[in-house]
Amino acid sequence: MMTTPVPVTSFIPHLTIQFNWSNSTSNSTSNSTSHSTSNSTSPPLSDLLMSCFTMIFGTISNLTALGILAMSRSRFRGQSNLPFLLLTVALLLADLGGHFILGAFALYGHISARYKMPSLKSSVAFCKIFGASMVFFGLCPLLLGCAMAVERWVAISRPFLHVYITVAHVKRVVLIFISSALVLALLPIFYVGKYTTQFPDTWCFLPIQDSPSTADKNLVLAFSCLGLIALILSLLCNVLSGLPLLKAKLKSRNCYTKPSAQGSSRASSTSTSTIFCSLEVEMLVQLAGVTVVSCVCWGPFLINIFMKQFNRDPKGQEDRFTLQSLRMVTWNQILDPWVYILIRRTMLSKLCCGLHNQSFMTPNPSFTDSRRETFM
Repeated sequence: MMTTPVPVTSFIPHLTIQFNWSNSTSNSTSNSTSHSTSNSTSPPLSDLLMSCFTMIFGTISNLTALGILAMSRSRFRGQSNLPFLLLTVALLLADLGGHFILGAFALYGHISARYKMPSLKSSVAFCKIFGASMVFFGLCPLLLGCAMAVERWVAISRPFLHVYITVAHVKRVVLIFISSALVLALLPIFYVGKYTTQFPDTWCFLPIQDSPSTADKNLVLAFSCLGLIALILSLLCNVLSGLPLLKAKLKSRNCYTKPSAQGSSRASSTSTSTIFCSLEVEMLVQLAGVTVVSCVCWGPFLINIFMKQFNRDPKGQEDRFTLQSLRMVTWNQILDPWVYILIRRTMLSKLCCGLHNQSFMTPNPSFTDSRRETFM
């Protein structure tokens, strides 16, 4: 008796494959032939079209974000802003590379399932490349996002120290992070650990559920710990970077609410608009958006694979929670560029400065009463 086709979505949003599993043994050669012929249904064409659409959409999103950064490059001419620009470009390029390479693997998965080509389980070399690419393009955005958060914290909280940070220093940091992710991804290819197909045999990664050796377990722990440390450090730096700006806003608001002359009120308005409609605020809000997206998308997966190294599940058990968390991870590379597309200076100016101008147009009660007494 044959089971019905089950649609499964892999780590990558471009890959949705249908598989058929047989629970019975054939009684004769003719029966097995008829069973395989009647149930070897290929995935529908709509899945392949959706895969192509998602890949194209993600690629266009990253290219659009890179184009916006290129057009606004003149605003980053200051030495203090160039490190953040370089890190942002590196992050978007990592996301773009992930879309191209992992998207190509996903299309191969569609084609192999549709035209009866060898599956991932039977291709050891391809599984190694697939797993290494997923580890590399998974760690790179997390590490680069952490570097961006640290850079903004130094720029806002330690401006005198930030003066000594040059583009050459940032390039070295980017090179170190990329090299670290690459080394971790290549270790299983050189037989330090291994890559295996994961449930439901549609993607390759480090052994998550059944780590056969200490090396495999250590690699999974290294991947999860690096990702979690990057997320925690990014959150901490964002909070520490936002506090000085919040204090500046409260200080300027207190100066404005005190009865004062019209000139001092205008000066307060100018200082507030300068603080909250500046390029620094735009970069900080963009960084906060990237951090939130990374935490929501990556947090469940990283915590899950970390805990699985200490809480062993029965071998061969279907791990649907890991599969669901991987589906969330796939949105990281799609949502990152939209943070830079949607959160721009013009939008922040309309939001922040518009709210401040509205509050500025509302007269202060004490100031109005004093003017009324003067005219009476």
